[in-house]
Amino acid sequence: MAYHAGLAAEDIVARTYLECGYEVVAQRWRGSGGEIDLILRGGDVLVFAEVKKSATFARAAMRITPKQKQRIFAAANEFVLEEPKGLLTDMRFDVALVNGIGDVDIVENALGDG
Repeated sequence: MAYHAGLAAEDIVARTYLECGYEVVAQRWRGSGGEIDLILRGGDVLVFAEVKKSATFARAAMRITPKQKQRIFAAANEFVLEEPKGLLTDMRFDVALVNGIGDVDIVENALGDG
């Protein structure tokens, strides 16, 4: 059930980004470094979004661990190697929080730069 709730949360977040003019490049992309829930493109910026769902936004935000953050950065570095600018690609790391009623709160650049 948690797996399907996670998929539903990712779909809600993807639609939210689409409504803001982003293009979904990949969903649940897996590299040797780990998995990234959503990869989106907005203009020249590549956005790596980690989706977290819980009863409240605060509870969802608390579910991101330092180890998970490092896996996201490693996977993102692997992904951009296939981009024309490689590691010089403009990128951002967002956290997309989904609460128990399906509301979305996108926190841009929430994971900082490592």
